[in-house]
Amino acid sequence: MPAQESLGLMPRVWAVGALCLAVAEVLDSRFNPVAVRGEISGFTLAASGHCYFTLKDESGQLRCAMFKRAAQMLDFRPVDGEMVEIRGRLGVYQPRGELQLVVENMRRAGQGAWFEQFLKLKAKLEAEGLFDAERKRPLKTMPRGIGVVTSLGAAALHDVATALQRRVPHIPVVLAPSLVQGPDAPANLAQALQQLGQQPGIDVILLVRGGGSMEDLWAFNDENLARVIVSSPVPIISGVGHETDFTMADFCADLRAPTPTAAAEMCALPQAELMAHLQMWGGAMQTLAHRQLDTQAQRLDRVQARLGRPSEVLSAEKIRLLRFQQSLSQAVRMRSQGCHNVLATLASGLSRVALQTPVTARERLQRAALRLELLDPQLVLERGFAWLSDLDGQAVTSVAQTSQGQALQATLADGVVDLSVAAKRRI
Repeated sequence: MPAQESLGLMPRVWAVGALCLAVAEVLDSRFNPVAVRGEISGFTLAASGHCYFTLKDESGQLRCAMFKRAAQMLDFRPVDGEMVEIRGRLGVYQPRGELQLVVENMRRAGQGAWFEQFLKLKAKLEAEGLFDAERKRPLKTMPRGIGVVTSLGAAALHDVATALQRRVPHIPVVLAPSLVQGPDAPANLAQALQQLGQQPGIDVILLVRGGGSMEDLWAFNDENLARVIVSSPVPIISGVGHETDFTMADFCADLRAPTPTAAAEMCALPQAELMAHLQMWGGAMQTLAHRQLDTQAQRLDRVQARLGRPSEVLSAEKIRLLRFQQSLSQAVRMRSQGCHNVLATLASGLSRVALQTPVTARERLQRAALRLELLDPQLVLERGFAWLSDLDGQAVTSVAQTSQGQALQATLADGVVDLSVAAKRRI
């Protein structure tokens, strides 16, 4: 019985595709990029331009695929039986579950020493953490200035300048010319990078060169140059060679571009995109402003509708005041008429009494008439008193019935006066 089953543990059950993908990921992290040497067997050039063959030696064989873009970079035609050195990426071809090497570069055997040096240096720098993604810095989307390190006579300079002029003509570009090939190139490249790194206003540096053989690109595999790239105070984009070319500069740079032109395209957002964003936000702000104006206009209309026209309000208040005045006059007349009626009744009674006691009755009548006259509201008003009422015509007889700022009316002997309570106090 297997040990896992005896311990009550069962192995994980994989889906076939998932297992192939997991194996491919392990191969990629453990081996890639990988260099291998062997003999070509069964070489086939498909109509699509892709190449398929087997690489073998006396102890094993490996299926290989070279896609059209890599095949076009070859400077010789591969044939069966030829010894070659291949650089590529090891993986799993999932549809058939086969181990497969995707070839990125191929050259005739004899240049293996270059690959060996490359892999040794790669392993050393990788162990020191120079390739770690955590230490790499993000790029500014709108750098103040762009530095370029390349050869004055290189086609890469023209490609980069054209791309930058097309995409970011508003950003200044500073060129630090350097050798890009030969024994003096590594020190020259390092010096140019350090020069740009110390210049204020430079937020990103493009390290670029066109394609070539491993020997042509060897200056970019220099250990000191790799360390200068890592220690640069300014983020660096490496655009060395073609998409299938890899150098130490690519691994150490903050960002790797497949070509010099791609490096220029990655260093900043294009002006057209920035203008499009600006127009979009400008349109959004304009729409928002119009909505606010419409909302405030509606509020103004509602307030105006509630207030109405001032002349209409004034006319309504005048009508209300006239009604109050009429009510007050009617009340005074009714009070006066009542007093006169009482006086007439008393006079009639006194007349009857006067027949019996003429003198005494006449005197009492005169005294009664005098008292009644004193009760006449009109006489009270003529003596300087006033009848105080609120705007509804209700009599105000106490300080407690008033409040500060309240509107009142005072009826005098010859008219009505509008008042407002400024303060109140008890006597």
